[in-house]
Formats: sequence, structure tokens, C-alpha cells
Amino acid sequence: MKMKKFINSPDNLTDELLDGLVAANRPLIHRGEENMIINNALESADRVTIVTQGGSGHEPAISGFVGEGMVDISVVGDIFAAPGPQACVDAIKLADKGKGVLYIVLNHAGDMLTGNLTMKQVKKQGLHCVKVVTQEDVSNAPRENADDRRGLVGCIPTYKIAGAAAAEGKSLEEVAAIAQRFADNMATLAVAVRGATHPSTGAALADLGEDDMEIGMGQHGEGGGGRQPMKSADETAEIMVNALVKDIGIQPGEKVMLIINGSGATTLMEQLIIYRKCEQVLKAQNIEIVANYVGELLTVQEQAGFQMFMARMDDELLRLWNAPCKTPYLTK
Repeated sequence: MKMKKFINSPDNLTDELLDGLVAANRPLIHRGEENMIINNALESADRVTIVTQGGSGHEPAISGFVGEGMVDISVVGDIFAAPGPQACVDAIKLADKGKGVLYIVLNHAGDMLTGNLTMKQVKKQGLHCVKVVTQEDVSNAPRENADDRRGLVGCIPTYKIAGAAAAEGKSLEEVAAIAQRFADNMATLAVAVRGATHPSTGAALADLGEDDMEIGMGQHGEGGGGRQPMKSADETAEIMVNALVKDIGIQPGEKVMLIINGSGATTLMEQLIIYRKCEQVLKAQNIEIVANYVGELLTVQEQAGFQMFMARMDDELLRLWNAPCKTPYLTK
């Protein structure tokens, strides 16, 4: 089937979408060199600052969360591709206002290569920077092999919690420790019923049967080993929420954050039906949802499905999640 998208030249997708993002949010962000999106308040920041990176095509992630209380600079690669390390080194230098920089990287092969090369240069140049990796996809590796897990929507609440800790004036080591503690206690599981197409080429990222779904599919069509006949919303929600509880080891009486993140072509109606069942399942287990979000945070073009995210919460993490922020796609 011929791809039908409102684009101009495939060669200009990233450039044009970043121009549009800035045009729609001029009070909050501006565009720098090397495909950087920058917090307008960065220049006067007297605190730890936050830099992240990632490919375009997942909007509103990652650049939609640049602003006060979250990310200070996002370094954007081409569609589904990591940016180069020199741009990330330059972003860290630009972001550093004397208190150090937290550098958040999602665990995907290209991003990790860029992240590791960036940190080598950062260390050589004596910059005060700590890297935190988000890697919470339960489908492709057990928790004891967390370094093999893909980074999914968990980066977004990590930005929020780290950004709030930085805004409180905590040191780089303190901000990094809080972000790492949150990252160590989170998990995501995705499900897809239809794959996306690459907006530059029209190539299908995944091929799912007419009556099938796949629990565990990655952001770029990677297999998750959970191909099965299509199930109802309640059945799907129960499978997924119980898998997350088990993975993190949530016990009765504990508190959690729960996010239902639409992948691009799943309606809010469907997402809310899923959330409703998750709340019922968790309540029956005496697990309290104290923080939540339902909607699109990190998408994969028109992929149909969603990512279910859960994290163990405590009073400090809840305070930081609820702290004020102002970005193009999340304001508290």
C-alpha cells in the first residue's frame, strides 16, 4: 500500500518538524546548531542541567519535554537514528552552567554507541557530567540482565523526576542518584496490533497478521516473542500489568506510578479502557496508584498499540513528579 503522510521531501523531515516544534512553542524553546532543541531559560540556569538525545519520529518525545523542570537540551538525530557524539559533547558544554550536567540516554544500540563515545570525550575534556541509562523493557531481557533491556517510555518520567530534583538545587551526584533509583525500579511492556511505516521510505517496520497482536514489540518493530491472537482490552491489560508487578517485585501495600502511553494510532478511548482495568487489578492486590498519565508521550508514527509503564514510588519521587514544570507537551 502506498504511504500517505503529509510530508514534503523525505530528506527534510527532521529539519521541518523541529522548525514546526519551535514555531509552535517559541516562549519555551529555541533551536540551536546540530539539531539541538534548547530550553529558553537555560542561559540563566543556576543548577544542574539535563541533556538527552534520540532519533526523531517518536514525537512528542524527546524534544517535546524540553523546558523548565525537565530537559534543557535535546540532541535530535534523523528519523529513528541516534545523533552523532560530537553534537552531544557540544550540547553538554553548552548546558553546563557550573553545576554539572546529567546526560540521559535510552538503551538502543545507536544511542548507546553515541552515549559511550560522548562520555569518553567528556572525560577527556574534564567536563562534570554523569550518564544515566533508561532500560526498562521487560520483554527482551530478564531484570538481572538489565543492560540488555531497551529504553522505552520510561525516559519521560525520568526526565521529570531528575528535572525537579535539579530545580530544588540538588548536586549532580544527588540528581543522578535519584534518577538512577527511579530507573532501577521501573518497567515497561509494549503491545502492538499494527506496525508503523518509516516516514522517509514507506517501509513497514513490522508485519502483524490481521487477527494477531504482539506483546513485547519494540519501538522500531523489534520482536518481543509475544505474538498471539488478538485479545480483549481487559485480557490484555491483566496480562501486562501483572507482568510489570512481577518484574519489579511490587508487594501489597506499595505505591506505583502507572502510565499508558499510546504508540501513535491507538485512541484515547482504548487507552482509558486499558487504564480502568489496570486500576481494578492493582486495587485487588492492594497496590495503590499514586501517579499516572494516559496519553501519547513517545510514539512510533502510526503504530497501533501502547506501552504500559510502571514504577515503584516513594514520598520523594512522588513530590518530584508533582513538582511544577512547563514544556511543550507536559505542564504541571
